[in-house]
Amino acid sequence: MTFEDILKSLKKKEYAPVYFLMGEESFFIDQITDYIIENALNESDKDFNQTILYGKDTDIGTIVTTARRFPMMAEKQLVVVREAQNIKNIDQLLSYIQNPLHSTILVINYKYKSLDKRKSFTKEVAKNGILFESKKIYENQVPDWIKNYTSKQGYQIDSKACFLLAEFLGNDLGKITNAIDKLTINTTEAKTISPGDIEKNIGISKDFNNFELQNALGKKDVFKANQIINYFATNEKNNPMVVTIALLHSYFSKVLKYYFIKNKTNDKMVASTLQINPYFVKDYKLAAKNYNPKKLVSIIALLREYDLKSKGIGDVSTKHGDLLKELIFKILH
Repeated sequence: MTFEDILKSLKKKEYAPVYFLMGEESFFIDQITDYIIENALNESDKDFNQTILYGKDTDIGTIVTTARRFPMMAEKQLVVVREAQNIKNIDQLLSYIQNPLHSTILVINYKYKSLDKRKSFTKEVAKNGILFESKKIYENQVPDWIKNYTSKQGYQIDSKACFLLAEFLGNDLGKITNAIDKLTINTTEAKTISPGDIEKNIGISKDFNNFELQNALGKKDVFKANQIINYFATNEKNNPMVVTIALLHSYFSKVLKYYFIKNKTNDKMVASTLQINPYFVKDYKLAAKNYNPKKLVSIIALLREYDLKSKGIGDVSTKHGDLLKELIFKILH
């Protein structure tokens, strides 16, 4: 079942006897767990019929004994096992999973890794309960996810602001939702979150960031690129060179890849191939006009060279800010 399917059934008060929530993305696991904790039992029933266990402090025997108890003066009891990934012999729950007590809702949080789906334990969980794998979303999917989440909060976010958040926070949905929640609280006058709101409330400069540097380089705007790099050089702690190089490597690799797309007139195909939002296809087309394949290959080689230098290989004395200035000069010339 998908995350949306599970929430849909929970809202209908359709509870399975077992929920095994696993995977690298903790956000969806926490969302499902929190919803069940908040809604499965009446407040008056929680004192006697809700138990929260932690993987580091419990064992299989305790989980099974707790899950096999009958609820006190209620239809259901809820047992939540957080941090279950710390229980080494989790598959010893097999006997309970094969015959779960239907008056118990057992929720197991197994974060940051997943069970082997070929094993009988995993198959029994899927057969007798809900097996959910929470996967990290790809970085190119983050901007759309941000827009959708913001919309659900009753707000809009403009494209630049959206990509500023995506660039700064990556695909950590927990951090992203915390940032958006903070923005919606502090953005009261308008219902649209702007880059200015992000700069004011999150601390990301709307003018001097990797996103703007990428655009300036794509346009060969020497003045703007040097402005940003000088800002980075005076704020090295908040603008780590390793992050800038990684993002520029990804960017110029995509510009090079653009040359090998057969149908360049179809923006949707270009966006899909480059794994970017269609809104930014025009920027990649402009960059491709400004940099031929030979130059792009040399830029990618430069980025690898300066990545090593930033890590102290071949250059241990030059400051990162000065290294970045050298790198950008070589890219633009």
